[in-house]
Amino acid sequence: MKRVSTVTVRKRIVTVFLFAILILAIIVIRLGYVQFFLGDELVGQATDLWTRDIVFEPERGLILDAEGEVLAENVTAPSIVVVPRQIEEPEDTASKLANILNMDKDQVFEQITKNASSANLRPEGIKISEEQEKAVRSANLSGVYLSKDSKRHYPLGDDLSHVLGFAGIDNQGLMGLELYYDEQLSGEEGSLAFYSDAKGRRLETLADIYNPPTDGNHLKTTINSKVQTIIERELDLVESKYEPDSALAIAVDPKTGGVLGMSSRPNFHPENYMDVDQSIFNRNLPIWATYEPGSTFKIITLAAALEEDAVDLEEDEFHDDGSIEVGGANIHCWKSGGHGHQSYLEVVQNSCNPGFVNLGQMLGTEKLYSYIDRFGFGQETGIDLQGEATGILFKPENVGPVELATTSFGQGVSVTPIQQVMAVAAAVNGGYLYEPYIAEEWIDPQTGEVVDKREPEMKERVISQSTSEELRYALESVVAQGTGRPAYVEGYRVGGKTGTAQKVGPNGGYLENNYIVSFIGFAPADDPEIVVYVAVDNPKNTVQFGGVVAAPIVGTIIGDSLRALGVEPRTGGLEKKYQWPEEPAVEVPDLIGLSKGELAEMLTNLSIETSGSGDYIIDQAPDPGTKLEPGSKVRIYLSDEKHRDDE
Repeated sequence: MKRVSTVTVRKRIVTVFLFAILILAIIVIRLGYVQFFLGDELVGQATDLWTRDIVFEPERGLILDAEGEVLAENVTAPSIVVVPRQIEEPEDTASKLANILNMDKDQVFEQITKNASSANLRPEGIKISEEQEKAVRSANLSGVYLSKDSKRHYPLGDDLSHVLGFAGIDNQGLMGLELYYDEQLSGEEGSLAFYSDAKGRRLETLADIYNPPTDGNHLKTTINSKVQTIIERELDLVESKYEPDSALAIAVDPKTGGVLGMSSRPNFHPENYMDVDQSIFNRNLPIWATYEPGSTFKIITLAAALEEDAVDLEEDEFHDDGSIEVGGANIHCWKSGGHGHQSYLEVVQNSCNPGFVNLGQMLGTEKLYSYIDRFGFGQETGIDLQGEATGILFKPENVGPVELATTSFGQGVSVTPIQQVMAVAAAVNGGYLYEPYIAEEWIDPQTGEVVDKREPEMKERVISQSTSEELRYALESVVAQGTGRPAYVEGYRVGGKTGTAQKVGPNGGYLENNYIVSFIGFAPADDPEIVVYVAVDNPKNTVQFGGVVAAPIVGTIIGDSLRALGVEPRTGGLEKKYQWPEEPAVEVPDLIGLSKGELAEMLTNLSIETSGSGDYIIDQAPDPGTKLEPGSKVRIYLSDEKHRDDE
């Protein structure tokens, strides 16, 4: 028998011991790694296996106007969540839910019995009504839960619909501001997690885990609801009176680029967007539509000519015989026979095409197109809405004499309404081209504190202050004495320009008797607070001229908006030049303190409406000095005692 030496035994024992120590060390290291490095992850995975989540949607941030009025909000509308493994009587549950939700029973049964930790009954069980909520609670069905949810509501109805856009069934932004700022408005989901056994049955002995949702931030916009209401009212009147193919209006603050109001027709209600054709809600015309601008584009040609000292409006003259020959083509004035001998200020007032062709020729292609580019045409303005178009311009190298001539008066180029508004805003605000915007502030929904604020962004200085002042004067004369007279607003100094643009047909030629008529105006002319643009596509039953259709609409929007904004009336403006059958405005005299018998000789062109009784006038409305259209009413307040309010 072989004997093992003591040394060998010892070596073997040491080897086994060291091997055991190594194994133990590996186990300890592994346990330490699991405990300290993988612990949280493994606990999380275990929790995921043992828990079932009910998702709680966050409240979508409100959208507010500039004064805090709610434009988009949330209304409670809970959603149904089912946990299939907890449903004890699937047939009965399916029958009751189908009845409450007006769904097919087999469809419900399929959803509540599928192999899933939880399920939604889509779309009927999402954002249910108050009556349905009460019915679900009364049914007291096992495995059926109501999760907190809400749906979007727009208090102003279809007003501002293309700008606000809408949110879908899962509160995701699908269009307009709702889409553009979806991430900031959405917030983050929360959940209620409960522990369950392997069969999905709830473990009552373990506490639920609740992670509250984080609501989205509120968005305060530059929109002024008063201005917006005025715009909507006027576009409704346009629709009923002229039955146009489409119409649009934009109002901006020329000192910041902030949009005060924006709308278009045809319109839709954001909560019922599925009831209208996609072409209606998917086309925000003020930023999407492109067309030849017509004479409103002459403002850019005029600004360039004044900035380059190419013309003196008072001293230089132009004779218009009705047409001008350029490159073998005759370009006609809108007035048959022309305007005859004019100063260039009268060329502007009369919107004389040959006169503006001459201005374009003075400038030349390179200079004119450099200003067109600087004023922002042919590129996106950067407004915070999706779907903005860029328009189409001639490439300078492809511009011949005829193209230069037609560009000078707004034909042969394609622009967007928002480009025109921002360019004219720059022309009249001292020469500063701003980026238009709608979102101004982001507000924490819990604290009410402003967490982010948008500042006006100036792109570049396009013309000088002196050129801007001269341009404002010329455009004020257009409204007071030229083609823009219907936009004149008594008590405010309004400037502007008409536009009547031919439409290009499917074959590339111009359509007959089918025009886009427009007007762009601003006020007060000495210190502009608002720029308004209105375009009406193919108005029916009227003469299709911008001065006839669009100018009075812009005048009304400007006048009512300035009063709503609290802008004080101006003095020192140009007097309106009246033409038959127009009648000059009548100035209201001071009637306070007079007797009724003295009224006959005071108000020959105004009508009287009385309140109170007595022989003496103690108050009146409107105030003395106010100018009214002939035949307007003046209300007087009577008393037996003669006195004045200022005594």
